[in-house]
Amino acid sequence: MGGLKAAPAAVLVALFSACIPFAPAPAPGKVLRIGVELPLTGPESRAATQAQNGIRFYVATHPKLEGFTVMLDTADDASDPTRGASNIDRFITEPSVLAVVGPFDAAVARKVIPVANSATLAVVSPATSNPCLTRDVFVPALLNPSRTPITCKDAGLPPATELRPTKTNNFFRLTTTDDLQGAAAADFAVGTLRVLRVGVISDHEAYGQGLAAAFSARLVREGGTVVGRLDADPAGSTDVAAFLGKVKELGAQAIYYGGGSRAGCAVRAAMAPIFPTGEATPFLGGDGIAFDPACIRAAGDNATGVYATVPIVDASALTSAAATVHAFRASFPGPVAYGPYTMIAFDATAVVYSALDRAITAAGGVLPSRDQVIAELARTSDQPGVTGILGFDPAGDTTNRVVSILEAPGPDPRAAWTPVGVVDYSARLPY
Repeated sequence: MGGLKAAPAAVLVALFSACIPFAPAPAPGKVLRIGVELPLTGPESRAATQAQNGIRFYVATHPKLEGFTVMLDTADDASDPTRGASNIDRFITEPSVLAVVGPFDAAVARKVIPVANSATLAVVSPATSNPCLTRDVFVPALLNPSRTPITCKDAGLPPATELRPTKTNNFFRLTTTDDLQGAAAADFAVGTLRVLRVGVISDHEAYGQGLAAAFSARLVREGGTVVGRLDADPAGSTDVAAFLGKVKELGAQAIYYGGGSRAGCAVRAAMAPIFPTGEATPFLGGDGIAFDPACIRAAGDNATGVYATVPIVDASALTSAAATVHAFRASFPGPVAYGPYTMIAFDATAVVYSALDRAITAAGGVLPSRDQVIAELARTSDQPGVTGILGFDPAGDTTNRVVSILEAPGPDPRAAWTPVGVVDYSARLPY
């Protein structure tokens, strides 16, 4: 994805006051800072900049907190884990930085969490969904067709306990986990699309294999059948067309793909000579294909009927969020200023504010310790937010476990994806 030109390493909220008419000039006196750690350049820059806008909007509309002027200290990791860890090192040296909003992807988070944990610095992510950031099990037993858990080590990933040298948690996130994406796709396939027989493909990577396992187990549990399973290495010579022909003969009504957009949506294009095109034969996947123009281009004329899960609440589909989204658009009128993670990042900032507010009060009105901020974040529960009721479980995962379902716009890669469903596991997990 494209993005804005790189911002300087440290950007304070005062520097964009011209962009938001009501943003205050920084006042002398008591100041506290919130670090922002996002990939503002590189392939994720567009979505990350939209998330940054949500953070900026919240701070601009809440410039003071218990007598402190709140300022943002923003660092760009360019999707580089080593750079992300260096950004955290810099935040640690600044005593007035009490929490960080970010990072944006799991690879950076795996480097960031241990560094921040050693310094008891709170990290609140608006966008990471890899299960191993918060637990030691990659796929729970009931979301694995073999009915045995897949551990993080089995998946080639460090478990959460190895990311926390102090043995206490400092990492929190407002996105739900990838295994719930696979389960939600199965629930949507059975409950909404009325699909029971599915061919399942993954891309030979842990992310895609985890999605495919969770989808398959949940589909069977809901009364469906996996008529064929293929783990295809995109760099290899797997005959995907032969697999598609086989599952078509076995009565497949849809294809599920776990993996990234280019290889996955090329599978969608390959379905055209074999299956009825468009919505007659749904193609489902995870957030690896969502919102990506490359997916639409790869799918070509068969882009209609492509569905993707995303592990977040789609605020644009919520009536309750309309006023906040409207106010944001009035302050950030650019055509690409708002995106899927804007309001999630807005809510992440709101959660940090609430924890800071309680910590300042507990500290008697002075700057609290970072330990106090972490403790208050861990207590977050039943907090009203733009994207729903916000809270964290003991591992730091969101309790607002909503997966949104989107449909591709058809063959135009510039068109917006359409919200078509929601699967909410807040009350009960599917395992």
